[in-house]
Amino acid sequence: MKLVIGGVAQGKLDYVLENMIEKTEKYDVYDCFFLKDNACNDKESYKDWPWNLAVDDERIFIIDKFHYFIRAVLEKNLPLQEYILKFMQFAEENQDTIVIADEIGNGIVPLDAFEREYREQTGRAEILLAKKADEVVRVICGIGQKIK
Repeated sequence: MKLVIGGVAQGKLDYVLENMIEKTEKYDVYDCFFLKDNACNDKESYKDWPWNLAVDDERIFIIDKFHYFIRAVLEKNLPLQEYILKFMQFAEENQDTIVIADEIGNGIVPLDAFEREYREQTGRAEILLAKKADEVVRVICGIGQKIK
């Protein structure tokens, strides 16, 4: 698994497509932004979603906007630690996975308690991903800096 992090609108997905995937390789992009509206509507659905995605062994699986995955789980009061463990297991089983996430912990600390918790939990999840990842790249202004 590879992890790509950086600020909002810094060109992370473009960087991945231009520098981490060969022109002849096939890939699928799963955009977690859409989770905020229609995923995991009850406490039981997390057991099947999104781990039932059909991952083709000959395609690279790119998970974009991982931070929205964390937000969707928190907003629906689902068991975050179980989700993160399942996600880690999914990433280990699918070694060609590339996870893209925003760094959201910089700047002014939000007044809203949920926003503070979201930032905290996203940071902790990204730490776990970085520890397990074979490669970690930070992208700023479309330029990648390998940090692991």
